[in-house]
Amino acid sequence: MLTVKNLEAGYGDVQVLFGVSLEVGQGEVVTLLGRNGMGKTTTIRAIFGLIRPRGGAIEVEGVALAGRPPYRVAQAGLGLVPEGRQIFPNLDVEENLVATAASRGAPAWTLERVYAFFPRLKERRRNMGNQLSGGEQQMLAIGRALMTNPKLLVLDEATEGLAPVIRAEIWACLQRLKQDGQSILVIDKNVDALIKLADRHLILEKGRIVWSGSSAAFVAIPDLKDRYLHV
Repeated sequence: MLTVKNLEAGYGDVQVLFGVSLEVGQGEVVTLLGRNGMGKTTTIRAIFGLIRPRGGAIEVEGVALAGRPPYRVAQAGLGLVPEGRQIFPNLDVEENLVATAASRGAPAWTLERVYAFFPRLKERRRNMGNQLSGGEQQMLAIGRALMTNPKLLVLDEATEGLAPVIRAEIWACLQRLKQDGQSILVIDKNVDALIKLADRHLILEKGRIVWSGSSAAFVAIPDLKDRYLHV
């Protein structure tokens, strides 16, 4: 589904990523873990064409995307739930959902299905984006990405800043998406929830992948979180 090989990227004279390689297979859930400032969001920005990679390859189902503009990446089938949600504050819920909607053959995601998945959005469908709570905004950001009918859904800080009850709701939604066969790449700090959800995990340290493995392998190394994830 997604293949990233030897990705290098940065900002100005500062290089952030040094040869990052990762893969996400069909129907697989993969996490990208690491402390703040280790390069997770930079990896996502490079994949989506928001910054131009300095080296390496990015492919979706064999289609080369490195250096392509963001709209080409979206057309290739990647859907992003960005850090900070970045919904349109001056559009209502329904307008946010349809603004970037895309059909890929027989579309799996429609307004009706998103509203069934997130009933709260249907209740608030005429509210403006800036009138929603943080949890509702995150549901809207996920719904908006799903409306592009993505082959791969990417979430940058899936539950950051949300109340525990809302976080639990988001994790339950992602579990349902996994059961439906949706490929997902997710960044979040809630390792315990990610261990239950994901098939594989990658840890970034100073712009390099320093560990990768399954959930079983992760929990089998007791000090892994202390070495690479705790402040």
